[in-house]
Amino acid sequence: MPTAHNGDVELYYETEGPSDRETVAFVEDVGYGAWQWGWQHAAVAGPFESLVWDNRGTGRSDAPPSASRRAESGSEAPGPYDVETMAADLEAVLSSHGVRKAHVVGAGLGGMVALQYALDHSRARTLTLLGTSPGGPRARPTPTDVREQLLISEKSRDELRESLRPAMSEAFFAADPEEVVEWRLAEDAGPAAQRAQFAAMDAFDASDRLYEITVPALVLHGTADRVVPVENGRSLAEDLPRGELREFEDGSHLFFLERSKDVNDELLGFLDEHAEQDLE
Repeated sequence: MPTAHNGDVELYYETEGPSDRETVAFVEDVGYGAWQWGWQHAAVAGPFESLVWDNRGTGRSDAPPSASRRAESGSEAPGPYDVETMAADLEAVLSSHGVRKAHVVGAGLGGMVALQYALDHSRARTLTLLGTSPGGPRARPTPTDVREQLLISEKSRDELRESLRPAMSEAFFAADPEEVVEWRLAEDAGPAAQRAQFAAMDAFDASDRLYEITVPALVLHGTADRVVPVENGRSLAEDLPRGELREFEDGSHLFFLERSKDVNDELLGFLDEHAEQDLE
């Protein structure tokens, strides 16, 4: 079981595909485990090396409290977290695995981590940003009622299932995604860590620094995203110096699960275009 360390925080990761190929590192959304990337991870592994890891507070990675929380209240509850620290977690994982350059793919909170990673560290070759936001005062926030539906008070089958409702299309949810619920039970963050990750998302603001991110960036967004409204993706693509936008008509927040073939075609085409090595 490969692990990396950022300070005293242990971070679990795993890879698939040829180790002599360029690495594609996936960063999951708020509260979700690495199951989220199952539809893309398998498609990428082969022409590339695919790397998935568990964010702090999620899956097999540690869920630490901050030093300030421990000092002030003695609480061992997870968080609060911030995106800068989570970007440093990604750096620890890539360094541990010996990655020189990586194509970083992030959804929601994971997209924010990818943006921060490109600002703070030097290993990012490209960014692919799905259903994410630059943050800041001009961003369209998650509506309050949607946030309440996403939050869980316990990690139970019923709550995990119902909290998928605002992130999926009605048709996909009606198909009764019990397999996804099982994966969530095994890999997702618990309630406290989920809230700690939401706090990181809420505090994030890269809106005034996007001009510094000069790597190629592909922005993918569903036009019916209730969690991160599509206006965020549009402004993100416009403000990134090498940003390009692909919208998925009527796509939900988890459009990359629901429309995995189309998303994978976009992703692999983008990665192929910007890969350093010959993939023939």
